[in-house]
Amino acid sequence: MPRRTLLVALLLAASPLLNAQTAPPVQDKNNLTGTWAGSFIITMDGETKDESAHIVLQHKGAGLTGTAGPNADQQWEILKGKVDAGKVEFDVQSNGPLVHFTLKLVEGRLKGEANAEQDGRKMTATVDVARKN
Repeated sequence: MPRRTLLVALLLAASPLLNAQTAPPVQDKNNLTGTWAGSFIITMDGETKDESAHIVLQHKGAGLTGTAGPNADQQWEILKGKVDAGKVEFDVQSNGPLVHFTLKLVEGRLKGEANAEQDGRKMTATVDVARKN
């Protein structure tokens, strides 16, 4: 086999191996690790208020840790975080009441509700966040 033909054959054979080594890692769609941002629409005492949500998650197995708040600068630690069959639950102790989140992964977004109660007043929020990274 001529030298040039041998070189081309080696390059073609090695090409899939080279591409596999340089391709970005495939992200597990069911792993929730990352930064999520979106809307947090609060209903309390019959009034609705639009807020933002910024959630940073670390997901390993059934465990979930991280922080949540209205933006990257104002975050509180996630407590009792768990993931079970696509259902995500965690608590956040903000400067106010303890807030309980119940979310589901729907079409690549975390959607659901957050509930809190303080001094007999109930707060419900609709949560819809998308992965930023």
